[in-house]
Amino acid sequence: MPDNKNDEIELELLLRTIYLKYGYDFRDYAKASILRRVLRRKSFSGFNTISEMQHRILNDTVFFEKLLLDLSVNVTEMFRDPTFYRALRENIIPLLRTKEFIKIWHAGCATGEEVYSMAILLREENLYKKTRLYATDFNEDVLKKAKEAIYPVDRLKEYTRSYIKSGGLESFSDYYTARYEFVILDQSLKENVIFADHNLVTDDIFGEMDMILCRNVLIYFNKDLQSRVLKHFRDSLCDGGYLCLGSKESIRMSECSEYFDDAVKKEKIYKKRSSTGRSF
Repeated sequence: MPDNKNDEIELELLLRTIYLKYGYDFRDYAKASILRRVLRRKSFSGFNTISEMQHRILNDTVFFEKLLLDLSVNVTEMFRDPTFYRALRENIIPLLRTKEFIKIWHAGCATGEEVYSMAILLREENLYKKTRLYATDFNEDVLKKAKEAIYPVDRLKEYTRSYIKSGGLESFSDYYTARYEFVILDQSLKENVIFADHNLVTDDIFGEMDMILCRNVLIYFNKDLQSRVLKHFRDSLCDGGYLCLGSKESIRMSECSEYFDDAVKKEKIYKKRSSTGRSF
């Protein structure tokens, strides 16, 4: 039987090593989740202990890149949680329509499916041309996939169903070209998207955003890191801006709760109060 205490100690040393060697800080991620990922890589790679992995990481950057993919949160899909996108379309988009220019930040964009979902929604609402989408992640490999906008064809039926449920106005097939085992999204969907390397744990804020989407990322952080990141989002939003979290996440138990009102409570869409304390 593995020694759980040893695993916990070795995990702390491993995460500190990763931070000191490569600058990626996973020390405040939820320990149970990150330990599962590390142990899975340990078993798959044939190591007896996490300490053996630590030595390998110090001397093998290629192996570290594999582990980095394991530690990244890359679970995403197009129009994930269709009712969320329907709520955006029906409740938030009409309010954004009054702005001269719209800035939206997808924090932790992974391979980009949700970014392109937003691009499609904005195009159908005739807002894409006056919108800039900032799509960020700390993992360069997943950012590269996001920029390519090429996805497995076997996800297509699921994506199409979600698009329809989200209130899509066109035929989803208009937005892609099928090539053998993959689909290539319409390249025009990239026109107003800026992909950038950004680490929520260590990097600076993005200022004056009208909307921030960070869905199902905070659940992988411990409470202290969640609080820091939520403050980061608060300071990155303009007054009256919208913060969109995942279905299992909430701002209500955080120190930032007082700065936000519920915009669409069920879908975890919050609206930042004005600096004077009034809600827009």
